[in-house]
Amino acid sequence: MKIDIQALRVRTGDRLLIDGLDLIIEEGSLVGLVGPNGSGKSTLIKAISRVLRPESGRVLLNGWDILEQPGKSVARQLAVVAQESPSEIEMTVSEMVMLGRLPYQRQLGGTSREDLTIAYAAMEEAGVVHLAARSWQTLSGGEKQRALLARALTQQSAVLLLDEPTNHLDIRHQLELLTRVRRLGATTIAALHDLNLAARYCDKVIVLSEGAIVAYGRPDVVLTDKVLAPVFRVHIDSVTHPRTGETQLVFSPMSKTSEVLNLSSHRNLEKSS
Repeated sequence: MKIDIQALRVRTGDRLLIDGLDLIIEEGSLVGLVGPNGSGKSTLIKAISRVLRPESGRVLLNGWDILEQPGKSVARQLAVVAQESPSEIEMTVSEMVMLGRLPYQRQLGGTSREDLTIAYAAMEEAGVVHLAARSWQTLSGGEKQRALLARALTQQSAVLLLDEPTNHLDIRHQLELLTRVRRLGATTIAALHDLNLAARYCDKVIVLSEGAIVAYGRPDVVLTDKVLAPVFRVHIDSVTHPRTGETQLVFSPMSKTSEVLNLSSHRNLEKSS
């Protein structure tokens, strides 16, 4: 499913968080959102998922404005793994995962055998079958994150939005989660802090800063010192991973205050041109 974002502006109170953003995400692609804290990654995901209503602009799924569609219809098309997970809910993991089937159930229809089959397959895919009977409140942060992925997979949506999906996960589970997400083939937008994960798993990467797109393209084109140093205020260099042969990004601080100021001035000049 194609996502088309047109002239999107999002404001909370007197703060303009996203200003006139235009973006097209092609069907079946895995796109990474990267940027420093406060750059607009979570805000963009919340606007696409209707958690935040934009001040102006549109988000289209295959040409249909999400704000003009019933909530149940949107939930069938779009699943979200949010950064914040509910903590005070009294239910088991399997019950949490089954919430992903609500968009398909009639009000008094109850849970079908098909729902159970789909939910079990999603828990297998997310690696949480062994947690099915556990209380949600007893899970670690990483276990909750994987269970929320299972709930999203249970929705069987064509679009998957992930807000810091590797948060709380150890390294092994970070790699496993993004490997699983990639093989789903869903149109996926993932906000990521780890630039090396974005480089390894994403088809394209969006670099955000202050609610605006700085760059959008293939990881090897976008994740460079020229693009990222003015945004993150660190230097980024590429090396070859000794085991896999893949490109690995390494980071170093900027040594001089004047260097930071020069980068900032260069960025402001680009904005005004």
